[in-house]
Amino acid sequence: MIDAGNMVYWVVVLLMMTGLYVVLASSNLVKKVVGLNIFQTSVFILYISLGSVSGGTAPIHVEGVTNYANPLPHVLILTAIVVGVATSAVALALAVRIHDAYGSVEEDLIEKQETEQA
Repeated sequence: MIDAGNMVYWVVVLLMMTGLYVVLASSNLVKKVVGLNIFQTSVFILYISLGSVSGGTAPIHVEGVTNYANPLPHVLILTAIVVGVATSAVALALAVRIHDAYGSVEEDLIEKQETEQA
């Protein structure tokens, strides 16, 4: 039986395996970028879920509060999201350049054209 408290970990595993499958099974470069983004999102969810504290509040000193949530994982994930968006933009820009050069974003067709030219 799946415990509701552990549901987030099942979602993380599902997203992680889905992203990994898309990266490994697809020969389309754009689909690979989407698969990497899905995989990356699962890692974000994992870190955010590990950083949350049940009953914890923001780390601001308030009288009577002793349980604080650590903001560091959330800040790190915010930075990782920015880096991930920039990386995805560069990867998609490369896919556009590859499409301009080879007329396709399929790895098989690109490799076939490379072997014919050599």
